[in-house]
Amino acid sequence: MEFKRKRISDKELLQLYHKLLWPRLIEEKMLILLRQGRISKWFSGIGQEAISVGLTQALQPDDYILPLHRNLGVFTTRDIPLKKLICQWLGKPDGFTSGRDRSFHFGSMSHHVIGMISHLGAMLPVADGLALASRLDGKDQIAVAFSGDGGTSEGDFHEALNVAAVWDLPVIFVIENNGYGLSTPSHEQYRAAKLADRARGYGMKGLTIDGNNVLEVFHTVQRLRKQMGKNPKPVLLECQTFRMRGHEEASGTKYVPKELMEEWGKKDPILNFENWLKEEEILDDNLIEDIRKEMKVSINEAVEEAFHSPEVSPKTELEMGEVFRAFQPEIQLPSEKKKELRFVDAIQESLDQSMERHQGMVIMGQDIADYGGVFKITEGFVEKFGKERVRNTPICESAIVGAAMGLALAGRKAVMEMQFADFVSCGFNQIVNNLAKTHYRWGEALSVVVRMPTGAGVGAGPYHSQSNEAWFTQVPGLKVLYPSSPSDAKGLLNAAIEDPNPVLFFEHKALYRSLTEEVPEDWYQLPLGKASIVNKGEDLTIVSYGLGVHWVKEILEDHKGEIELIDLRSLVPWDKETVFDSVRKTGKCLVLVEDSHTGSFGAELAASISEECFQYLDGPVQRLSSLDTPIPFHKELEKQYLPQSRLREKVDKLLAY
Repeated sequence: MEFKRKRISDKELLQLYHKLLWPRLIEEKMLILLRQGRISKWFSGIGQEAISVGLTQALQPDDYILPLHRNLGVFTTRDIPLKKLICQWLGKPDGFTSGRDRSFHFGSMSHHVIGMISHLGAMLPVADGLALASRLDGKDQIAVAFSGDGGTSEGDFHEALNVAAVWDLPVIFVIENNGYGLSTPSHEQYRAAKLADRARGYGMKGLTIDGNNVLEVFHTVQRLRKQMGKNPKPVLLECQTFRMRGHEEASGTKYVPKELMEEWGKKDPILNFENWLKEEEILDDNLIEDIRKEMKVSINEAVEEAFHSPEVSPKTELEMGEVFRAFQPEIQLPSEKKKELRFVDAIQESLDQSMERHQGMVIMGQDIADYGGVFKITEGFVEKFGKERVRNTPICESAIVGAAMGLALAGRKAVMEMQFADFVSCGFNQIVNNLAKTHYRWGEALSVVVRMPTGAGVGAGPYHSQSNEAWFTQVPGLKVLYPSSPSDAKGLLNAAIEDPNPVLFFEHKALYRSLTEEVPEDWYQLPLGKASIVNKGEDLTIVSYGLGVHWVKEILEDHKGEIELIDLRSLVPWDKETVFDSVRKTGKCLVLVEDSHTGSFGAELAASISEECFQYLDGPVQRLSSLDTPIPFHKELEKQYLPQSRLREKVDKLLAY
C-alpha cells in the first residue's frame, strides 16, 4: 500500500490517525459488549474505516453525508458525542431516536448527517434533493451518499444517478465495494468489471480507488470536492475494500474463503497507515500505546455513562404525539371576493399563490414545465417562476419523492406531481418508509406534498383510474386529503403546503373540468381533519369523499330532509366528532367510497362508527364501494364496477330497515 502525503503536515497526519483509530477501538469494545449480551446487534465496519474517515475529513463541515451501517467513522469524524451514540445503540432516551430505531438509523442535521433506512439505495435520491437545495440556495455545499456493492442493483441507485446527472447536482455517490452482499459474492450480483464503469452510462465521471488507503481516499475526495465547488456535477466513486467481520455478527464469515480473508487482512487500513507513519517518524510504539490507552479510557467511560443513563419508559400519548411534527396553523379564512373556478383551476391557483408565498418552494413532476403537465395545471409556471423551481423530472417516481425529501430536509417546501396516482407504486418505499417515518424516528419535519390525480369514471382502464388512498391511510406519519369541490381543493392544498408533515393530496380527475363554483380569490387555508356537512338530514348519515359526494348529491332531491351528507375532505386525520355526532342523531349510516370493497378506507370508517356509536344505531352500518376487481376500461364495465349505480337501492333499503 503506497501512501502519498502530498502537502499534509505531520500534525494533520497524526490527527487523521487519531480519527482512523477511534472508530476501530469503539467497534472492538462493542464486539466485547455483544459477546457479553449487553448489546443486541452490531454491524461491523472493521477493515473499512479508511473510507468513512478519509472522506469525512476531506469534506467541509456543512457538506451533507448520508452514511450506512458500516460508517461509524463518519459519525465520529463529525465529532458526534460517543455517549449519545452508545445510547442510540442501546435504545436509550438519550440517543437520537429515543429507542424508536436502532444503530445508525438516525440523522443529526446539526452535524449534516442524514439517517439511513434499511432499504438499500433509498437514501441516494435524498442526496439529490439536498444537493439541489444547496445549488438553488447558491451555497458551496455538496452531498455524499453511501452505497454498498449490493445496493447498486437497486432501482433507487440508478434513478438517483440519472437525476443527479441530468440536473448537474454536486453529489458524490460512494460505493463501498467489499465484495459481498451479505454472503453473495460480487460475481453473482453484477457483470461489470468495475462498478465505477456504470457512471459512463449516466454521463458522469467514475473513479475506482483503494478504499483501504486513507490518504488515497482523502486526496481523491478533497480533489473532487474542490472541483464540485467550481463545476457542480455528480461523481461515482468506487472504493475497493473488505469487511473483516460478517454482514452482522450473527452472520459470521464462513462463506468467505480463508485465503481471501488472509489477503485482505494484510491490507488492514489502520495497521498499514500506522506502519507508514512510523517510517515517517511521526509515530512510535510508545506513542501508539499512549494513544490507545487514552482512547480506551474514554470509550469505557462513555460506555458506563450510557449504560447508567435512563431507560425508556413507554408512554402511549408521547409515542402517538411524535408521529407528526406538531403544527398549529394560523387559519386564514376565505375572503368575500370570489370568482368562478373549475376544480383544476383552483388547484392551479393554490400552487401559484403558494409559489409566491414561499420563494423556496419547488414543484417537480413529469412534463410539468413547458408542457404544463398532462392536466395543464402548471401551464405558464415556467415563465413566471423559472425552470429551477418548476422542474421536469425523468420518469423515476422513487427518485423524485426522495429528492423532495432532501429538499424538505434542507428547509424548502417540495410539491411533487405524481402524473397519475396509479404510478405511486413506483415510489411507494420512499413514501411509506422514508417520508412517513422520519419525524417519528429522529424528529425532522418534512414539508412534502405529493399530488395524486386519481379516480375512475373517465374510461382510462386499470392503470390510470385506481382509487388507492387506502394504501396510505393506514401508514402512520402520512396525512391524506381528498377534496370534492374547487373551494375545498384550494383551501386544503394551501394547508397541505403549509404543513410541516408529508401529505398525499388526492385530486379526482373526473372533477377537474366538470365542476365549477365560486372560489375565494385570495390565499386561504382550511383546517385539516375537519369534515363538511354538505346537506342536513334526520334519518340517514352518508359519509363520503371525492366523487362519491357528487353521486349522493344527485339523489338528495328524492330524499328531502332524510339524508345528512358528510364530506370528509380529510382522511388522515379524519373528523370523528362530526361523523359520530351525525350518526348518533340519525341512527343509521352508509359509508360510500369509490375504492374496491375489501380493505378500503370505508372499512375503517364503518368499523369506527360501529364501535363508537353502536348503542345509537337503528340499523347496521353499511358500506358501498366498487367491485373487488381491477378497474376495467370499457365504459359499461366501468359503470358496473363503480358503486354509483347501486347507490339508490342501498339508500332505500337502509332507510326502510
